[in-house]
Amino acid sequence: MGLTYQMKMKIPFDMADMNGHIKLPDVILLSLQVSGMQSIELGVSDKDMLEQYNLVWIITDYDIDVTRLPRFAEEITIETEALTYNRLFCYRSFTIFDEAGEAIIKMMATFVLMDRDSRKVHAVEPELVAPYQSEFSKKMLRGPKYPYLENPVSKDYHVRFYDLDMNGHVNNSKYLDWIFEVMGADFLTQHIPKKVHLKYVKEVRPGGMITSSYDLEGLQSNHQISSDGEVNAQALVTWQEFKQEN
Repeated sequence: MGLTYQMKMKIPFDMADMNGHIKLPDVILLSLQVSGMQSIELGVSDKDMLEQYNLVWIITDYDIDVTRLPRFAEEITIETEALTYNRLFCYRSFTIFDEAGEAIIKMMATFVLMDRDSRKVHAVEPELVAPYQSEFSKKMLRGPKYPYLENPVSKDYHVRFYDLDMNGHVNNSKYLDWIFEVMGADFLTQHIPKKVHLKYVKEVRPGGMITSSYDLEGLQSNHQISSDGEVNAQALVTWQEFKQEN
């Protein structure tokens, strides 16, 4: 196991939805901020990786379990740990604790290194991840199989300039925005995600259009983000009903 790192923070107003919960895409943003701070303190920041090796970290998969979502003004603690790595993949865990120290969200992210210019995956060299003290393991984590969408509901979205990060990628939390937004306000005001599997397949091109599609059976939804006739991301979401507090 690797080094752990923690940060405390309060949920700001602009990260809360109509129900007063933090938006799950913002949980991802805050979590990556925490892992980024750990990297800075260890001397292997994103800037260091880019300037010294021309490499950037990208995320291929998320596996998220939600007991409950933090609410506006609630103080949370985000803990992260770089768990293991192999020749191609690095696995990092995130745990969100409430003020009582209860784990309310657990997340596993799979990272790969990519050459910024060639956009090709780069092997994980031991010296690049040594500061995290994570262990080498040949074991690869496998995500679920994503079923074909039979009769999906679909909506198109324009890829805006501010959807992009400094590497010219669509910010990975934005995919989750598109995945949830297509469900509609009526559904989202009555349900919160309980389990999310998210797989990134191919980069979305800046400035174009994407189609967010889903089908729903009971409390299980199956999602696909596509553009230019190709699949960009897939997700499986299990939902739990949310009852408004009086």
